[in-house]
Amino acid sequence: MPKLHHYLIRYPSASLLFVQLLGIVLYPFMESLSEGRAIIGAFGIMVLAMSLRMVRRGPTIKWIAFTQAACILALTVAAEFQNSRSLALLLSALESSFYFYAAASLIAYMMEDQRASTDELFAVGATFTLLAWAFAHAYSVCQLLIPGSFTAALNPEAARTWVELLFLSFSTLSGVGMGDILPIKPFARALVMLEQFTGVMYIALVVTRLIGLTIRTRQY
Repeated sequence: MPKLHHYLIRYPSASLLFVQLLGIVLYPFMESLSEGRAIIGAFGIMVLAMSLRMVRRGPTIKWIAFTQAACILALTVAAEFQNSRSLALLLSALESSFYFYAAASLIAYMMEDQRASTDELFAVGATFTLLAWAFAHAYSVCQLLIPGSFTAALNPEAARTWVELLFLSFSTLSGVGMGDILPIKPFARALVMLEQFTGVMYIALVVTRLIGLTIRTRQY
């Protein structure tokens, strides 16, 4: 365990990836609890802090991410005291924007040199999860703005939960298909198409480049 702790500190991208994957496992249990929203909010703040650490490693404009993070933190706290649709809409929009920016920062970090470090290889996975989170929040915005944007095999008329939207995001971004959750409104379908395009371009441009650099480094 101490060795794992040292490894995660040494490679911050691995830490972010580990926490994001842990969230995938824990979110279903969080949603079933009476305090689920508060727990998910607290977990989201932890992911936010770790993402900020990664933004600082990239050659991007830092104050944009820090401003977004401060607003998200304030809105997350406010959402615990006021159940407002407008507040939820603004929070989801800001979270989507932040995760897109954090993903862009990590991509810039991976693309800024001609070698593939161990941390950059972990950043491949961390960036993928950030993009999945960003689109899941975009789907939340879509659902709040246009009720009935998504349907599913189970309770087709109900609003989709956070886990369902995250599942849709991962399924779409990875290119494995959408499963039992479908976009049925035009704007929702547009978002899904954008995520499909993003997933293909991410693998074609970023992942392929790092694989090539890794092979070249080992050859020399």
